[in-house]
Amino acid sequence: MYLQKLFQKIKRNTMSAPKRYTITAALPYTNGPIHIGHLAGVYVPADIYARYLRLKGKDVAYISGSDEHGVAIPMRAKKEGVSPQNIIDKYHTIIKKSFEDFGISFDNYSRTSAEIHHKTASDFFVKMYNEGDFVEEVTAQLYDAEADQFLADRFVVGTCPKCGFEESYGDQCENCGTSHNATDLINPKSVITGNVPTVKETKHWFLPLDKHEDFLRKWILEGHKKDWKPNVYGQVKSWVDDGLRPRAVTRDLDWGIPVPVEGAEGKVLYVWFDAPIGYISSTKEWAAREGKNWEDYWKKDDTKLVHFIGKDNIVFHCIIFPSMLKAHGDYILPDNVPANEFLNLEGNKLSTSKNWAVWLHEYLEDFPNQQDVLRYTLTANAPESKDNDFTWKDFQAKNNNELVAIFGNFINRVVVLTNKYYSGIVPTPNDFTEVDEDVLAAVKEFPNVIGKSVERYRFREASQELMNLARLGNKYLADEEPWKVIKVDEERVQTIMYVALQISAALAVVAEPFLPFTSTKLKGILNLEASISWDDISDKNVLIEAAHQINKGELLFSKIEDKTIDAQLEKLQATKLANEQENKVVEPQKETVEFDDFTKLDIRIGTILEAEKVAKTKKLLKLKVDVGIDTRTIVSGIAESFSPQDIIGQQVSVLVNLAPRKIRGVESQGMILMTDTPDGKLAFVEPEKAVKNGQAVS
Repeated sequence: MYLQKLFQKIKRNTMSAPKRYTITAALPYTNGPIHIGHLAGVYVPADIYARYLRLKGKDVAYISGSDEHGVAIPMRAKKEGVSPQNIIDKYHTIIKKSFEDFGISFDNYSRTSAEIHHKTASDFFVKMYNEGDFVEEVTAQLYDAEADQFLADRFVVGTCPKCGFEESYGDQCENCGTSHNATDLINPKSVITGNVPTVKETKHWFLPLDKHEDFLRKWILEGHKKDWKPNVYGQVKSWVDDGLRPRAVTRDLDWGIPVPVEGAEGKVLYVWFDAPIGYISSTKEWAAREGKNWEDYWKKDDTKLVHFIGKDNIVFHCIIFPSMLKAHGDYILPDNVPANEFLNLEGNKLSTSKNWAVWLHEYLEDFPNQQDVLRYTLTANAPESKDNDFTWKDFQAKNNNELVAIFGNFINRVVVLTNKYYSGIVPTPNDFTEVDEDVLAAVKEFPNVIGKSVERYRFREASQELMNLARLGNKYLADEEPWKVIKVDEERVQTIMYVALQISAALAVVAEPFLPFTSTKLKGILNLEASISWDDISDKNVLIEAAHQINKGELLFSKIEDKTIDAQLEKLQATKLANEQENKVVEPQKETVEFDDFTKLDIRIGTILEAEKVAKTKKLLKLKVDVGIDTRTIVSGIAESFSPQDIIGQQVSVLVNLAPRKIRGVESQGMILMTDTPDGKLAFVEPEKAVKNGQAVS
């Protein structure tokens, strides 16, 4: 009966336009800041979708919030030596401000530590518990005796039983994506102490996903075969075909929402039970503030629910959360879950633990007022169907070759010429040529073309159609050449500039979902005080009236120079070298020597007097060194770390009684003592203060 009602609901929603939209963006963990992978995978596409719908006049609730429970929080707290509350307060503030500064237009951004969320999640659990939707089981779980606690999923690592990856977590392997129990791991060890855990019995409540297989098969595998993204559909199909098993909804942990039933002392709701309920509690918070009924956005059949997530969250939003909603019985199900794949950085997988990332708050500091450049680059290269790569050189090219050279160039020419020829007053057009009419007709089509791409979650495609509108404007000006025609036919130029200004006004509107800061700036330049909706571009013949006064121009985008990009690449290179140094294995101690052997070494302080490169080599420098007892020639492999002119006068430690040997035809009479720095460069072993040449090192 439920499935029959469900399919009637799906059929009804596909036949008529939704009355309202609930758009959710994955709740980011507050154990670190936001990086470009999060933006490309979730928040930029969700923001484009929400902004587009608002321009269409739709009733939208765009919802998210900080996920402040789960094992990741106390793990970070232990690492930083602070309380979990300190962690969530710190990163919630950073994340929220970063989103605001970047123009992510949430209607509400909440946090799961809020009282309204604790109550909503607890009530949700109790209703399911009272209706017998959970299975209570005593199970064997890994236990760290030294830490005196059960090991939640992320507090244990081991070898994945499926792919052999040696650093798999207790709930999921990040290498192959397989979900498993911590007890399935081979050679598990505690993240807290490093000890091998024991197995101990504990009681938990499970959501019997196996009982929901038929529902999921009919709802997704049959009902959404044609309208869900292949990567999402394929992952869900793989999970269902593999057979679903009960999934624990409680954890032995002291951080989270206490399980609200008797006999559950010391246990909290599993973060992936409480986190998606955060969408509901955040909607409640927003509705109370705005005087709306939150239930309309979660329980009405004429509401369209869309979840924006990354591919690592597909199982939770397409299998676990829908099963919870169905079991609860009062809620609608998502119409779509357009999950993206992963974004890599300069050819390597993003890694927060290794600092291999472009952090949003740092980007906003390094590139002030250039939010739209990153938004555009991440959209144009969005990992919609497969993993994609972000490179700083491509970022520079997207800005310089597209935003500056196409979009910015067109607007700049239109505004400059309008101010030059007509003192900023939109001219009255004369007779339209066939070219003019074709261009104006083409402009009317763009909102529909871009909108269809957005509604099918093809944001890359939509962003390129936006740029095609700017290309249309550039081509029109280049073909009509008003700067030449003005000398012979002023009336014709009035029409050309009028048409160009209509294109500019259309760009100001359709750019808003993708380039909101640019759209605001362009509307200011064009003095568009009256609100122009998305549909006005197609429905109205005039977007900006003759005799309308525009303002002086300003550049929408600025060229990004090589030195700016080089600075970002150097920052990443420093991170890479630091990671290599951190992971570098310290060489084991050599064989023990007798004291008499050590006393044979004669190490003296010397000063480099001359230095030059050894011909036809990359690493070798020929040095003249005053070692106190004499001045001698030493060949040293330090050319990749030092320039000859930079080391004249450098005091060094020299093994002076090393037997001479010929290196590339030069007799070397000693050895300079060196060590490695964290960035992989060589460093001299030198005295703290200048000393007399020939002073012995002992």
